[in-house]
Amino acid sequence: MIPWIELFIVLTCLYVGARYGGIALGVISGIGLAILVFGFQMKPGTPPTTVIYIIIAAVTTAGILQASGGMDFLIQIAEKLLRRHPNRITFLAPYCTFFLTVLCGTGHVVYTLTPIIADIALKKGIRPERPVAVSSIASQVGITCSPIAAAVVSFATMTADNGFGVSILQILSVTIPSCMLGLFFAALYSNRRGLDLDKDPEYQKRLQDPELKHYMFGETATLMNKELPKSAKTSVLMFFAALVVIGLLASFPELLPKFGEKAKPLSMSLVIQIVMLCAGGLILLVCKIKPKDIVAGSVWQAGMVAVVAIYGIAWLSDTYFSTHISSMKSGINTMVQGAPWAFAFALFGVSVLINTQGGTVLAVMPLGFSLGIPVTVLVGILPSVYGYFFIPNYPSDIASMNFDRSGTTKIGKYLLNHSFMAPGLISVITSCIFGYFWAKVIIGA
Repeated sequence: MIPWIELFIVLTCLYVGARYGGIALGVISGIGLAILVFGFQMKPGTPPTTVIYIIIAAVTTAGILQASGGMDFLIQIAEKLLRRHPNRITFLAPYCTFFLTVLCGTGHVVYTLTPIIADIALKKGIRPERPVAVSSIASQVGITCSPIAAAVVSFATMTADNGFGVSILQILSVTIPSCMLGLFFAALYSNRRGLDLDKDPEYQKRLQDPELKHYMFGETATLMNKELPKSAKTSVLMFFAALVVIGLLASFPELLPKFGEKAKPLSMSLVIQIVMLCAGGLILLVCKIKPKDIVAGSVWQAGMVAVVAIYGIAWLSDTYFSTHISSMKSGINTMVQGAPWAFAFALFGVSVLINTQGGTVLAVMPLGFSLGIPVTVLVGILPSVYGYFFIPNYPSDIASMNFDRSGTTKIGKYLLNHSFMAPGLISVITSCIFGYFWAKVIIGA
């Protein structure tokens, strides 16, 4: 009975923290941690310090990129593509938000591009819900495809700790094509979803109101006219160079320095930290960035909030699971032995609850390794750590509804019948099915 009470405490803290959002996820998890340790005499788990250090390094460099104008430069490129092919915006927009996340390691870069997507669609007479909803989904899907995202780095670290040593490049070789395929089918569905604007009675009713009509069509959301500093292109090139260096060192470990009696090469977790910090420092010096502009940016602030959230969530979860893992194995083992892919439901469910992919990996994935689930299966179902579109309370989804001035991107009458549900489910399910088989090709059975 006591383990169930302890689990209830863990889930309650995660639920309450998720409802408050942001940094509350971490500090409210601390309440649960204190209850388990001091109240139930549970041995504290291990906080995910390595992952946190990587997030700090990557987010700081991404924040410097934003302060230099590099983020706006990338978004201008995306906007040019979308305005050149407005009829294909439902297919092109999600891939734009996807690759922005892949490059920057955070889905929070989507906020600047979403109003542009909505504006282009509306002015072209395309139902904005079609590209906007799937683009919001794509911005989060890209997290498991980014070499500097916490979910990928922490998962790669776990594979090494459990004796498998699956590299970040191997993981991305599975997740990127899987998620791109999933997004294609999500966009294919979205391309015909909902009524056309000229047949939508709710939209036509909004058009009859002069104030609403001016609100929808009065201004054009764009970054095309924004003059960027010369440092913008330079910072992007330097940022890309850092990613290339990380990729090369991951592909050719013989290039890494070796230490100790056994001459072990430098771990990739340290490589990412060193290269990211170095790149950030060089961008700051070369582009003459003011440090106060970095910490004032949305990317750095959101990243630091994620650090605290992951810190609390992972420590609380590790404390509970490390104590009860032996007793939990027998109950879950029966299910996953016959269908190891079913572990994806556990990952998805926890993600719905705690609203973070990196936190989900840290909280639940160790259980998958302890149950003996093949590493190829765990890599293949990695996209299932994105389930927080299920309840439409994530910032990118809420922002997307606000940016769509036509009112077509919305929460339904019954809460769960919202604009993000179908494209989210289609994307995640397709990605996991393809990834399950593709991982066996890339990594081996």
